[in-house]
Amino acid sequence: MEKVNDMRITSLVGSMVLAGAFLVIPVGSGAMPRVGVVVSVRVAPPILPVYAQPICPGPGYIWEPGYWAYSDEGYYWVSGTWVLPPRFGLLWTPGYWGFADGLYVWHVGYWGPAVGFYGGIDYGFGYPGSGFYGGYWRGDRYFYNTRVTNVNRTIIHNVYDTNVSHQRESTNRVSFNGGPHGVNARPTSSQLSAARRRHVPMTSEQRQHQRAASTNRTMLASLNHGRSDVAASTRQSLGSARQQGCE
Repeated sequence: MEKVNDMRITSLVGSMVLAGAFLVIPVGSGAMPRVGVVVSVRVAPPILPVYAQPICPGPGYIWEPGYWAYSDEGYYWVSGTWVLPPRFGLLWTPGYWGFADGLYVWHVGYWGPAVGFYGGIDYGFGYPGSGFYGGYWRGDRYFYNTRVTNVNRTIIHNVYDTNVSHQRESTNRVSFNGGPHGVNARPTSSQLSAARRRHVPMTSEQRQHQRAASTNRTMLASLNHGRSDVAASTRQSLGSARQQGCE
């Protein structure tokens, strides 16, 4: 009966995530930021799959790394994808799983003027575990670091080339912070400050992308054993006019 109740609670909270709501569940995480904590489970998420980044579809798109989400049927993979920000000047802070009080707790990602703490998880492609090195905004133009992002220079001209000292290593694929075998990382003062600033939740396209993954059984870790055939995708959609001309 306890397992059934846990699943019902997880399903309810998962629906809230897809609806874009934010629910903060108090956990004993000390100084760890608690932005958008919405679901907790007892089983650790699988390791991150290794995948190649598809080419950027056009100017203004920002990479959202793939991540493990959770539903009634267990963990499922949400493929990495290129997304349009809600408006100019915003960067994506990826969500992450953190261990607290015997549970693995999901901290939802968000848009903001600076990239905050994402658990020390090495998502790759400009997200080596701390900070962001994939690109930056200059006014209404987004510039791409071609060392860590897959960009066609004949289409996108706002590029630069800066090496990132901490590239992903094949052995560093842990997908959660803290607890047994988790990443040992804590937020810096600037990351804590970023977490306290006003945020913008994931866009409707991002929610649609996660919803599509949740209904695709091939994304379930129990079936793909942590190696999804669709680990990354070019983009969820072509975007829309209300993305304020980011394309």
